[in-house]
Amino acid sequence: MKRNLLKTIVCAFLLSAAMPLMAQTAAKPFVIPELKTWTAASGSFAMPASVSIRTAKGEDVGRVGGLLAADLREMFGQESRLVADGRRGGDIVLALKADRQLGPEGYELRIGRDQVVLTAPTAKGLFWATRTLLQMLDQTQGKRLPCGSTRDWPDYAIRGAMLDAGRKYLPMPMLRDYVRVMAYYKMNMLQVHLNDNGFPLYFDDNWDKTQAAFRLESNLFPGLTARDGFYTKQSFTALQLLGDSLGVDVVPEIDVPAHSLAFSRFRPSIASNDYGPDHLDLGNPATYTFLDSLFGEYLGGEDPVFKGRYVHIGTDEYSNKTQQLVEQFRGFTDHYIKLVEQYGKKAVIWGSQTHARGATPIKVKDVLMCAWSNDYSRPDSMMALGYDLISIPDREVYIVPKAGYYHDYLDCRWLYENWTPAVINGNKFPERHPQIKGGMFAVWNDVVGNGISTRDIHYRAMPAIRTLATKMWTGSGVSMRWDEYAHRAQGVREAPGVNYAGWHAPGVVLEKAVVRPGDTLDADQIGWNYDVSFDITARKEQLATPLFHYDDATFWLSDPASGLLGFSRDGYLYNFNYQFVPGERAHVRIHGDRERTQLYVDGRLVESLDVRKIPFKRPMYYISTLVFPLKEAGGSFKSVITNLKVVSL
Repeated sequence: MKRNLLKTIVCAFLLSAAMPLMAQTAAKPFVIPELKTWTAASGSFAMPASVSIRTAKGEDVGRVGGLLAADLREMFGQESRLVADGRRGGDIVLALKADRQLGPEGYELRIGRDQVVLTAPTAKGLFWATRTLLQMLDQTQGKRLPCGSTRDWPDYAIRGAMLDAGRKYLPMPMLRDYVRVMAYYKMNMLQVHLNDNGFPLYFDDNWDKTQAAFRLESNLFPGLTARDGFYTKQSFTALQLLGDSLGVDVVPEIDVPAHSLAFSRFRPSIASNDYGPDHLDLGNPATYTFLDSLFGEYLGGEDPVFKGRYVHIGTDEYSNKTQQLVEQFRGFTDHYIKLVEQYGKKAVIWGSQTHARGATPIKVKDVLMCAWSNDYSRPDSMMALGYDLISIPDREVYIVPKAGYYHDYLDCRWLYENWTPAVINGNKFPERHPQIKGGMFAVWNDVVGNGISTRDIHYRAMPAIRTLATKMWTGSGVSMRWDEYAHRAQGVREAPGVNYAGWHAPGVVLEKAVVRPGDTLDADQIGWNYDVSFDITARKEQLATPLFHYDDATFWLSDPASGLLGFSRDGYLYNFNYQFVPGERAHVRIHGDRERTQLYVDGRLVESLDVRKIPFKRPMYYISTLVFPLKEAGGSFKSVITNLKVVSL
């Protein structure tokens, strides 16, 4: 009896001593989105100095292999050699393989001591496998992989984001970066909201002064396209082709018949006289003539501008004041669903049929509905009608930067712990419901003119991407606690070759003893939170003398308006109430975070550009943030700049 007890104690001790090692060996690799499965094996695969990538026969497999090779070079400086249709060898092997369980986007990844094998039923699944491989390698700087295998597939077919470019122009390089970011996180739909207008309350309650924009080049209607930023047909086509190459559907949205001030301003005869010029007149045949031609410009011809399988036609937030108006709206919606389908596309609409109950039939079959508001479209009612849904609930996944309503930043903890696409504004449906095709989040730039920059938008969108990518792929099956997930997610890069946020690990990012005019620095930009400091011996500077510049941002030694120290980005100019006197010697420090930009001179706070509350009927919160530009030193400054130090906090 005592011998058996002693044996039990010894075994328990040995087992407990071995458990940390076992747990480490068996731990699922951290990637975003989380892997569905992981079977650990002993040992590891060491990446050789030059990697041989063997691709099985097929143009698609070769293309995926080429993308992987380019990303290995970008991320780790890893040279690769592609071997097409090789029968043996290869450090990394890519092949298509039928597997019904994995579906159209699933894949299998097997890591042995001598070889890594990626297989999938489709090229898209194979590409997703390479994203997993790259994220795993990134955790060891491209050097080593733990042996083991995963079979991984998404719970939901649509995993996306919507960006409002109508109210705030989002430059094409940003959209191209977003395609790359989404692909790295296995998100497969980017909806671009191409037209919209601001709220009159911020423009003296005057529709004639209210901002409105349509962001796409139009040859058929010269003068329709926005002057303050637009996409050429060629560049928008190229964006869609980039998305297609990386597994991301770029979905153009032309939002009608509400949110349509850009169209009624161009063609006043189609504006509603009863419900405001942001509403089109649905009783006017000219409205249909104009919009049929506009959609046709991008959908028609041998080489249409809209390349993808989806086109979003809007149809949200139109008045339902009279039943006659409701029936007209329903007929309008049906007409443009069918018009899009005539060009071989699948129509996507905002849900509005709870708000617009009526008798006029609206096509249901093969139409995707964005379920965003219970007041406008109750998801259970819409599914009863037969619609397939994209879950994009406003209360849970709408970002409206610094507006004071919806979310400034999403509540990512709550979403991680409680949300999947099956949760739509308080309605909880069974996971993987066949009519819930997936989910999205949205960034709405409602408040025009409030200083919000593209970097402000990005800092709000990236936490959403890192959280929701997992919740739309893995669903309710996440295994990690939120605190650990959030901590580790911050270490996953945006995408190969993309650092739109200017993120750097805490510490000294850059030091330079002397900054001379025209110098190129070793960092493009520094994102929040940062300190940028330097010493200056001031000399007389001309107006519009830049000190540092990158992308659309400039830090001015003498700003263009008043000669003060300041900065500009996204078309906004800011300055500090400080100007150097020729001969002055000073130590300058600029601190920036997500709420403010501050100037210190010789250790004294000169000015803090904080969020300003501007009184309107609904207050505007004006932003003065800066992701600090570094890449290029200005070419014309005369002052002596020394001891530059850039620190990420």
